[in-house]
Amino acid sequence: MKKRARSAIRPTRPLVKAPMRIGSLDAPAVVGELRKIHEDAEDPDVERMPADDELFGALVYAEKHVQALRSQPPEVQRAAALKRVQLWEYLREQTEIHQVRAVDDARRAGAQWIELAPALAVGAPNAAYNKAKRLKAVQLIDETPQAHPVRRTPEAVLSAERRIALEQATERCAQEAAQRRHELLVPVATRLLEQRESLQCDEDADYWLEEIEAVLPHCQTPLQMLSLNRYLDAALRALLKLEKRTGRSPALTEEARLALAAAVELQQGPGASHEPDSPDSPDAMACGA
Repeated sequence: MKKRARSAIRPTRPLVKAPMRIGSLDAPAVVGELRKIHEDAEDPDVERMPADDELFGALVYAEKHVQALRSQPPEVQRAAALKRVQLWEYLREQTEIHQVRAVDDARRAGAQWIELAPALAVGAPNAAYNKAKRLKAVQLIDETPQAHPVRRTPEAVLSAERRIALEQATERCAQEAAQRRHELLVPVATRLLEQRESLQCDEDADYWLEEIEAVLPHCQTPLQMLSLNRYLDAALRALLKLEKRTGRSPALTEEARLALAAAVELQQGPGASHEPDSPDSPDAMACGA
């Protein structure tokens, strides 16, 4: 007996193929266009059509009153039907998103998967868990340059959730480091400026220390803090270039040495900056005022 050839189509293909989606859509505007078609067709009940933002009700109305368009040209009827198809697809996508949120709320409220099974129309707790994970795929994107939606498998969703949690933790650490650095910036710059007479400076170092002195009393807004950071960075670059050129530390006293070391440590720590703006750059001028 001849063995039947295996189908080339995998049964899991719908789960692993990146789905196409409607995505963002001005649904009320499309409902408004559908309403206009019914008005132009002199639908006698069009005033009973729900408001443009009542998507489900408007679609049900359009379906029940499709006969009102039968006198219209085929292209008009086709356009109305296509709008309904598009809106139903958009609504389906939105229901998945909101159902995921409802499941998350239920879990946070202590609901067990065995309780969620009948609500999700499945027969077992593990099936409810897997369905919830597949639904969550609509809210996640993968790491491809095109940022496709995550594959609709529990494993792909868990992997994406772990990646996002790691990215969020890394971002929180960076924000915390930046906040700590932000809190140290003013006192470190103040301490360095207090030792200005004990620093050997050239023209460049003097210029940037003057910029620090000008902006320091007004450092409150993020833009002013950014400028102070850049001025401090530029002053340190100038002082360290001077040290390299002369072979001697620009700090003439122990206090000055400690102030300079603290500023260098701050600028080389997490979130440290960068190339300073030129004196005439817009940022510098905005913050120096």
